[in-house]
Amino acid sequence: MERRVLNYKIILGLVLLIMTVLIAAVFGAADITVADFVRALASKIPGIGDGIEIPKGHQIIIFNLRLPRILLALFAGIGLAITGTVFQGVFSNPMAEPYLLGVSSGAAFGATVAAIVDIQIRFMAFGTVSLFAFVGAFTVVLLVYRLAMQRGELPVTVLLLSGLAVNYFLSSLITLMMTFNQDKLESVYFWTLGSFKNASWEKVLIVGLIVLAGSLYIYKYSRELDLIMLGDEQAKSLGVDVERLKKRLLLISSLIAAVIVAASGIIGFVGLIIPHGARMISGPSHRKLMPLAAIGGGVFLIICDTIARSILENKELSVGIITSLCGVPFFLWLLYNNRKAVS
Repeated sequence: MERRVLNYKIILGLVLLIMTVLIAAVFGAADITVADFVRALASKIPGIGDGIEIPKGHQIIIFNLRLPRILLALFAGIGLAITGTVFQGVFSNPMAEPYLLGVSSGAAFGATVAAIVDIQIRFMAFGTVSLFAFVGAFTVVLLVYRLAMQRGELPVTVLLLSGLAVNYFLSSLITLMMTFNQDKLESVYFWTLGSFKNASWEKVLIVGLIVLAGSLYIYKYSRELDLIMLGDEQAKSLGVDVERLKKRLLLISSLIAAVIVAASGIIGFVGLIIPHGARMISGPSHRKLMPLAAIGGGVFLIICDTIARSILENKELSVGIITSLCGVPFFLWLLYNNRKAVS
């Protein structure tokens, strides 16, 4: 019975996701209907699409602009929601989120360096800023792990303090570089707020593969995550290699977050608020929580991106502004509830 209820919830979530994709695909300045979008998709299916004629303008808008953007937002939402769930589980802390160990500050530092050195590098769909951001993000995560490691173990408190110290240090360096290179850093500033306007099929493929493969790997350890939340000692007594599992899950999660940051900039609050929302529906079991968090993250970020590109005429907001406007009130509500629970 319990599994059947979970399946119903997942099915409803997938229906909501499909509806969200359809609405995002037709919402905008161009006059494209749901029927136009479905016909355009059908035209690409061998044996079915033969003879279906789609106006060239519609093809460009749907396949070159909107669909890659929607799919990139979908995969980014899935990745941030899953990694946020992992961080909250590993740290047993409802305030934990994917950028906790320095992914965002490392990416911002890398992007700032890229703007200052002014060199042109390209790897597939990723330009200089994205590549430097990825290298900066993952290098900082590895540095934080190394600083926190004590005799082969990874104490949570030391890990958090190491991440905090590195974040503050890099923020100071970024501020210093911006002070002396203000003319070059406007683009980096807007990049740090997050955007999907440069989405491409190459980015969708790379981000999608890493997010889906990493998420499936993480899902395999759902039961172990449940045990870790009961306490490290109890998890160890039940046969879980806690330290090894923490290292693996945090590294995979940080890799996912770093790839998303490289593709779309720093998008806040998704990994914080979506796991909480999903937990209210599914309960604490990670086997039930993760699929709903993944669907919720995709739906939320597609909606936020649609608002960001449509709310102003002839101008686009950064998607991070929209997620923050939604996330900050939720974060304050979460703090208020925690304070009530403690008192």
